Formats: sequence, structure tokens, C-alpha cells
Amino acid sequence: MADFSDFDTRDYPMVDVRTGYARWVETYERTVEDAMDLAVLDRLTAPAWAEVGRAADLGCGTGRTGAWLRGKASAGLVLDGVDLTPEMLAVAREKAVHDSLAEADVADTGLPGGGYDLVISSLIDEHLADLGPFYREAWRLARPGGRCVLVGLHPYFIMAAGMPTHFTSAAGESIAITTHVHLVSDHLTAGLAAGWTLVEMAEAVVDDAWIALKPKWEKYRSHPVSAAYVWEKRA
Repeated sequence: MADFSDFDTRDYPMVDVRTGYARWVETYERTVEDAMDLAVLDRLTAPAWAEVGRAADLGCGTGRTGAWLRGKASAGLVLDGVDLTPEMLAVAREKAVHDSLAEADVADTGLPGGGYDLVISSLIDEHLADLGPFYREAWRLARPGGRCVLVGLHPYFIMAAGMPTHFTSAAGESIAITTHVHLVSDHLTAGLAAGWTLVEMAEAVVDDAWIALKPKWEKYRSHPVSAAYVWEKRA
């Protein structure tokens, strides 16, 4: 695994995940762009979203992914969410898109195993020191034939921009949240080792839509910015 410190060009003060998201929660949904993850999920063709009856939303945060999934899945969807940060879960509860919410680590969710059609995670993998426990827990949760969908920042973009996950504090200071670089091969190795079969992958680049959102990113035009992986639990 590459070490983010080798690429860091910002040198922002860095805090752990729970501390960072607890402080970011008030402005999180106003600063995270749907182009980073939800637009990439929209491009995927392998997941049959409308056929998902039960899903686990790991690292559910404020409920952005859960709300998106509610708009795609059947009316009978049962959606369970877990997140490490109580303050993010409080926002998710206000949205009421999940059937259950619990404070837990994505590698040890406490959710029942073997019954989920879909395990989905968005914008969390850069905060995991090791991908193996996540993919093993997702495997435990999924039913035979179930899918795991993970979308996050592309490792290339983290390295090229030298930019950690970060937010602006109430005092106007840029604060980084612990960031790890996982190469595409790291995902493939961890997913395959857990038993998953890769059925689709998508990579999004910085394009006109992105530059309209962030004009300063013109220098990153055509650079990969997001990546999504779709895995299947085959018998």
C-alpha cells in the first residue's frame, strides 16, 4: 500500500475519522459533490437496483447513499446503516431513509450475516488502513448471489493532487481526516481474497461537469477522480 505522506502537498493538521466527521457534519452535505460518488453509481450497469430487497449501507454517514438507493430500489427495500460517527448518524436519522441505524465499524458491523442482497459503501475506503476486514465483513453480510458495491476517490487522484480528505472548520482552518492510498490492485487483491468475484468496475475522470463545480480543477482535466467496484458472491 502506498503511503499518503509521500504525496501530501497540503500539510493540513490531521485528525482521526470519528473526530473529523463529528466536526465536519454541519457542512458535510453542502461540500461533498454528488459527482464524486452518486453520479458514478448511476453509471453502473451490473447492479439490479430495483431488485434489491435488503441492503446494508456501511459507513452510511448522513444518509446520502441511503437516500439515493431509496430512489432506485423497490418500495419494499429494507435498509440497515452503520457508521462510526454518532453526529453523522444523527443527521441520517432525521432523513429516515434507513430501517435501522447503528454506531459500528464497517469491519465489525454487528449486522446479521448471509441475508443482504446488497452491501454498499461510499467515500470510506480512503479512511481504512486495511481493506481486507471490510471486504471480509461485506462477504459475511451478503447472501449467496448478493453484490457488494464500493465507490470512492480514485487512488490516482489522491496521489496526483496530494490532497487528503479535508474540510474547513468553523474557524476557517483546513482540517484533514486520516487518509490512506489504496491502489486499484489493493482492492482487487482484498476483494478476491475475501471470496468476491469482480463483475464491473467504473472510473470517472475530471470533465466539464467537474470543472464547472470546481474551476481550479482545470489542471486535473481527464485525470481519474473516482472509482467504483461491483462484486458478486458466487457459490
